[in-house]
Amino acid sequence: MKKSFAFTLITALALCVSQVCHGQAKKTSNEANKLAREGAEAAKNQDWDKAVELLRKATALDHKYTDELSAVYQRRGYADASEQKYQDAISEYGEALKLTPQDVRIYEQRAAVEMKINDYDKALADYSEAIKVKPNELRYYNYRAYIYELKNDLKNSMVDTDKVLKLDANNQEAKARKQRLEQKLAAAEPLLTPPPSAPSAPKTSPHGKKKP
Repeated sequence: MKKSFAFTLITALALCVSQVCHGQAKKTSNEANKLAREGAEAAKNQDWDKAVELLRKATALDHKYTDELSAVYQRRGYADASEQKYQDAISEYGEALKLTPQDVRIYEQRAAVEMKINDYDKALADYSEAIKVKPNELRYYNYRAYIYELKNDLKNSMVDTDKVLKLDANNQEAKARKQRLEQKLAAAEPLLTPPPSAPSAPKTSPHGKKKP
């Protein structure tokens, strides 16, 4: 009898705890949904600061809103870039990448801004990351080849150009660049090859005397 009562009590307590947990989870989910809806509305009105704040709170409650928060960071970054606030835009894209590091578009967007301020090394790094995510996307090889050419890194530019042509033999941009690079490399070749040493002059005996 006592065992039966104890079992019933434990079962009742477990059910109660389960119901409380379920209720709390539902309440949290509802709150996250509410914050996310408000954040989406703020983003629609281009109130980026409010949208980010609300979606941060929603994501803290439910990680399923991570993509939405990342998207708002990207849109705020785009708005900053449009207003020529390039460093702010770069920071926004960086926040987006923390949330969705496999979103290849963010690397591309940030690289475009870095090109605006002639930060070629960082743009190269971002296109390299984009290539890691999508290794068969020829656009990224074309962009990176273009930057290498700007930096006068002709060999690496040629490597990426050849990669593009391997993926698409009729890519006009890559074909034009390859021809250009070949001309530049040919022009630079004499500068890279040291001139042959001049033959040494014949030795003469001291005081110009002829040897017997």
